[in-house]
Amino acid sequence: MAQKPLEGAPLVLMTIALSLATFMQVLDSTIANVAIPTIAGNLGASNSQGTWVITSFGVANAISIPITGWLAKRIGEVKLFLWSTVAFAAASFLCGVADSLTMLILFRVLQGLVAGPLIPLSQSLLLSNYPPAKRSIALSLWAMTVVVAPICGPILGGWISDNYHWGWIFFINVPIGIVVTILTLQTLRNRETKTEIRPIDTVGLVLLVVGIGALQIMLDRGRELDWFSSTEIIVLTVVAVVALAVLFVWEMTDDHPVVDLTLFKSRNFTIGCLSISLAYMLYFGSIVLLPQLLQEVYGYTATWAGLASAPVGIFPVLLSPIIGRFAHKIDMRRLVAFSFIMYAVCFYWRAYTFEPGMDFGAAAWPQFIQGLAVACFFMPLTTITLSGLPPERLAAASSLSNFLRTLAGSIGTSITTTMWTNRESMHHSYFAESVNPYNPNAQETYRQLEQLGMTQQQASGYIAQQITNQGLIISANEIFWASAGIFLILLALIWFARPPFTSGGGGGGAH
Repeated sequence: MAQKPLEGAPLVLMTIALSLATFMQVLDSTIANVAIPTIAGNLGASNSQGTWVITSFGVANAISIPITGWLAKRIGEVKLFLWSTVAFAAASFLCGVADSLTMLILFRVLQGLVAGPLIPLSQSLLLSNYPPAKRSIALSLWAMTVVVAPICGPILGGWISDNYHWGWIFFINVPIGIVVTILTLQTLRNRETKTEIRPIDTVGLVLLVVGIGALQIMLDRGRELDWFSSTEIIVLTVVAVVALAVLFVWEMTDDHPVVDLTLFKSRNFTIGCLSISLAYMLYFGSIVLLPQLLQEVYGYTATWAGLASAPVGIFPVLLSPIIGRFAHKIDMRRLVAFSFIMYAVCFYWRAYTFEPGMDFGAAAWPQFIQGLAVACFFMPLTTITLSGLPPERLAAASSLSNFLRTLAGSIGTSITTTMWTNRESMHHSYFAESVNPYNPNAQETYRQLEQLGMTQQQASGYIAQQITNQGLIISANEIFWASAGIFLILLALIWFARPPFTSGGGGGGAH
């Protein structure tokens, strides 16, 4: 017998609890990014070693998300959600008190492992406890936290590392975890989902851990080791490809798969997953690229780079409740199409306006307008992905789609940063060729710089720096161009999804 949906105050409190849990987890995957130099310096490590603070969390998180569906069936969604929240807060505290890089990485792995179930479960608990007609609003509120957290992350991370001990980046999760636990106990304690004891697919689990672990480490180490000129990267790639290929075959034949690949038989699930993963890959790549570009070329501090990225969160916060309210009257594909068009417009806009000497507004305005794209992105695509699935498959479907989205974010980061440095090197050598004694423009520049009081050596250094900056800007603009083009191609894909798009649960969608 299905339980009646929550109403009134309990519904509001449950929404706050589940949204805060999502916020806490997404915040944690981005807050450390800008603080890496501070953490590495404090713990006596290099910057490249410091990036393992991000990598270790990502690897552990990517591994634990897909097994959420199995765990939820085994111990119940509410219990698993509570345990994950408490363990996440505890692991965060341990990260904050770590006094060596090894300890910090160890606790980040623990944090990533227990964080896996938080996002998929917050999604499926929302859908299963909301009245059917209000599920679109529930998903909109949930999507808003997914969007706002990556923006708050760099600002908070920059501000904390500029002003306080970096440990506070992690301590911040402890009070949030306590609030989430109290509110969840109050609202969901007697609403546990049906459990069944299924045997664990050990072979599938091992293949998953090996395959995803190798893939994630390969993506994170690739740029540092110059990709396939390194034996380590080749070995990791082979291990990842073989393990994931065997996993695919194994899961299709196993009676109790750890990853339920039969979900891809649902047309909407496949198209939704593909669209959200590819679009998130491009979106997340730009989230990583923009602050780096502003800090390296334009001399922004970590806090100001975060502030220039922040306007992308304004429209989603304002529009998400409105879109949720009227979603049942709109074809979800139209919302997604509008989102992809706005993404393309903003990427083209950046490609035209990013140039040496641009002001803060030129960086912030495209971000502000891109908020329109983000507002019409997560909720409609999540609704399409989960449409037509029975309630008991929501946790598995949600964990698989979130896993693919998270993985796509990592791939996007690696591709973006690699392309950025490789294209910069190419442009650098091209520009440097024209700085020679036979080029009158180059000689004129030297003469002007020497008139300003620079020595020949200082002038050469200044010109080299300008060439590097030009190369970084041009290669970033090329990435923006390419991203815009891919969004226009994705536009066609979304129209292959089939209505009706009732969010979660085959019947009983919004009427």
